[in-house]
Amino acid sequence: MDLTDRKLLNLIQGAFPLVDQPYLSLGEELGIPEDDVIQRLTELKRQNVLRQISAIFDTRRLGYKTTLVAMAFEPDQLHKGALEINKHPGVSHNYAREGSYFNLWFTLAVPPDHDLEGTVDRMGRDTQALSFRMMPTIRFFKIGVNFDMVKEKGSSFNYNPDGNGSAKDQESAKEAIKEAGKDWNKAQELSESDKVAIRELQEDLPLTPRPFDAMAESLGITTQDLFQRAADFQDRRLMRRYSAVLHHRRSGFRANAMIVWEVPPERAEEVGMIMAQNPAVTHCYERPTFPDWPYTHFTMVHATSTDGCEEIEREIAESTGITERRLLYSTREYKKTRVQYFVDDYDRYREPQPAENAARG
Repeated sequence: MDLTDRKLLNLIQGAFPLVDQPYLSLGEELGIPEDDVIQRLTELKRQNVLRQISAIFDTRRLGYKTTLVAMAFEPDQLHKGALEINKHPGVSHNYAREGSYFNLWFTLAVPPDHDLEGTVDRMGRDTQALSFRMMPTIRFFKIGVNFDMVKEKGSSFNYNPDGNGSAKDQESAKEAIKEAGKDWNKAQELSESDKVAIRELQEDLPLTPRPFDAMAESLGITTQDLFQRAADFQDRRLMRRYSAVLHHRRSGFRANAMIVWEVPPERAEEVGMIMAQNPAVTHCYERPTFPDWPYTHFTMVHATSTDGCEEIEREIAESTGITERRLLYSTREYKKTRVQYFVDDYDRYREPQPAENAARG
């Protein structure tokens, strides 16, 4: 990748232009022709640096139930089990990790009428997992990964990537965290036309001069109506943003760590806010504890090396005063994509509801 490629990747990870000719708009910002933008993105996709360009929706506000799942496998069964779990359309992230008894960690989402616990139980049985544990979100502090391809730093969307913003910038960041966490798990009412539009906007955007035309035609609306619908989704906080997602390893960010922290209950919110303000933290959640698992706060960090992850770990420890923690490095990425909403693929994984079981009995 040359410098122009890196600048282009930075641009499309932010607010991707929702206009009739987005690649022309990107080219104008970079000072290159539209066809050059398309050619560069085509090559970056061929190299698997660029995964996709599409809408990112808020799973819970769409009514989906979701959880982080930790599973334990015999080492020689891990790969087979991970590939089977990947088949579920609600699995968006699936990583082999070292540093704990559980060696596979994945996120799972299911539609409102599906049984989340039943689905996880079935997945565990089908893959012959030794054990599994659901770790749903108790409190949400931050989500929004962004890779600065020019400075080669992992950062989030709400912060100055240099981490040295003004006091006003930092105060704005705090407000952004509070706003993002407001009603984060409250499902919103959706119309059938909403669902149809979501199905279109979640698809990977074609690398053609007018990529939104076919999408609007499929919906029977104009492109301007489509852009307005996207803006409405953002206003309702159903859609976080429309942007690109990169393959972090192929982008140079070879180290990925989930750092878990043991935080006293009385400091849970305070520490979560401090952690979320660190520009290198891309995800920050509070999750339940277990007798053998005292860790409450989960922070995700990416860096070009393990040394970079450990430097971030030290920064967080110093800023929060929390010392009890554990780093779980990913050793293999099995899946990283965006959840597909309102599609039929979920039905074959649907566990019968109690009422259905009674009727069958």
